[in-house]
Amino acid sequence: MAPAPGSIADVAGITVGHAAVTGRPTGCSVVLCPQGAVAGVAQRGGAPGTRETDLLRPENSVQHVHAVLLTGGSAFGLDAAGGVMRWLDQNGHGYVVGSAAAGRVVRVPIVPAAVLFDLWLGDARIRPGADTGYAACVAASASPPPQGSVGAGLGATVGKLFGIERAMKGGVGTASLRLGRCTVGALVAVNALGDVVDAHGRVLAGARSEDGRALLGSTTAVLAGAGPAAMMAGTATTIGVVATDAVLTKSQATQLAGLAHHGLSRAVSPVTPHDGDTLFALATGTAGAPGDLNALGVLAAEVVARAIRNAVLAARAVPAGDGVPHLPAAGDLHAAG
Repeated sequence: MAPAPGSIADVAGITVGHAAVTGRPTGCSVVLCPQGAVAGVAQRGGAPGTRETDLLRPENSVQHVHAVLLTGGSAFGLDAAGGVMRWLDQNGHGYVVGSAAAGRVVRVPIVPAAVLFDLWLGDARIRPGADTGYAACVAASASPPPQGSVGAGLGATVGKLFGIERAMKGGVGTASLRLGRCTVGALVAVNALGDVVDAHGRVLAGARSEDGRALLGSTTAVLAGAGPAAMMAGTATTIGVVATDAVLTKSQATQLAGLAHHGLSRAVSPVTPHDGDTLFALATGTAGAPGDLNALGVLAAEVVARAIRNAVLAARAVPAGDGVPHLPAAGDLHAAG
């Protein structure tokens, strides 16, 4: 299956950067909109790890954000947002506070963030921090970003319903679509408990059989009476950003984030209460035209689903060793089959 075309960087005003941490598979990915973008969020998972999401509620006063961070490291990884703030501050971006006439102006960058759990791969004391977030900003580009085992997707896994030892490699994926004057793109870090499936419901990557050589099909197995492994809440999450160049209000951006969640149900099976799924929406307004929310919602759900599939199709296997189980990638099993 060929990856879907396009990337979130096709949205004017958006750049993307990834950074890795040395010592184990983990890292972070940043979506920069330094000139400011209207933002919303839809947090529907049962075990979220987030930052600055209350600020995005439509009734709250701050209207624009300057970046969104997706990161590994569980709650520890939220520290990486400090590095994104530092980079934005050094480059003169942020919400203006104070009086220029009085010579007291401070710029406060607004950086919402979401984390995924990857601490069971290697030494859990190694996780993204402020320097990692800063490095992701330095690496940011308007070119199509790398996909698969990069940034926040380095430690991402999928198909964990029957235990991490039978899981496969997740990753970061991106995709975009254009309709009329407006573009919608998504960047998603895929760390789901369930499997990733194609548009026909066929499993691309997910839980494997006990011998590890074949795809099990988690939903089919559960419906046939197989008992899932005992899991702690919060050990699986799919997080992402949907961006558009349409002009949206903060309330509309919040609605767009909610509509984008339909893409998860198309590409992840099953979605469970253990997944702390969170999707942000950004509207740069660079197209200069208000978007039709119905049409944008259709595009948002579709690009999220495509980005999820791209993430596992581009992922690379993680070899066993040093506290890390062998995690094959989608290409390994499909090539063997």
